[in-house]
Amino acid sequence: MLELIVDKEQSLKEFTENNYAQASFFWNYLLKNKEIKLNGKKISADQKVYKGDIVSYYLTKKQTEKPAFYIVYEDENVIITDKEDGVNSEAVFAALLRESKTKNTECYFIHRLDRNTKGLLIFAKNVGAEYTLLNAFKTHRVDKTYHALCFGAPPKDKDVLSAYLKKNAEGALVRIYDEPVLGAEKILTEYRVLECSAETSKLEVTLHTGKTHQIRAHLAHIGCPIVGDMKYGTTAKNKALNCTRQRLVAKRLSLSLEGELSCLSGREFVSRFDV
Repeated sequence: MLELIVDKEQSLKEFTENNYAQASFFWNYLLKNKEIKLNGKKISADQKVYKGDIVSYYLTKKQTEKPAFYIVYEDENVIITDKEDGVNSEAVFAALLRESKTKNTECYFIHRLDRNTKGLLIFAKNVGAEYTLLNAFKTHRVDKTYHALCFGAPPKDKDVLSAYLKKNAEGALVRIYDEPVLGAEKILTEYRVLECSAETSKLEVTLHTGKTHQIRAHLAHIGCPIVGDMKYGTTAKNKALNCTRQRLVAKRLSLSLEGELSCLSGREFVSRFDV
């Protein structure tokens, strides 16, 4: 049994997805079998939770051992993880934070991946490392390479795509424009075709700007939506393949850092996952 204290008003499902990946894996089962308690009382459906509420999860040993992420690298300053799909980045951080408290250490959130994107995430273990990593992301000294499986194929074997991205907060979507529009930010997305088949292509994608849903939306904009992407992709084709999670992996991570983190400069970390 794991007890967690709610930090703010939200739905129980949202709280679970951001704090306990294993419980989100078995969400329907746990609700059906009344294996979640709120302030000591059993619940029968999703509901609101409030700051200070105590949520108790009763998972089997096998359920708690289902991996949500793997540790790729760890030292006294950073932790690099390899996240499964279907897992919120916040849940990875929450798990690391719980672990750090048992060891009397710290953990700091640096960046995130979409829930259904697999791959590499880096976290800081002290304030100095947090500052260095956040500054490195801000000044583009972190190189992230993705692999994406797309429907169709781009017109060139490799290219650097330029466009403009505008967020639509209400629909949790972004839109891509070829020309500048009010409220849109310029984006640069580089790709290289790795493999091609009759219906799909596997791309290596490098972000030169890191905006929300940039890869997913930009590839869809050029007619190459990512397989399994139900937000920007082709619904009928995805349903035909029974694929509901985008085939996108944060595959490689390399950093150019100074000071205490300079030992990481020039090293490349690679995800175990692929598309």
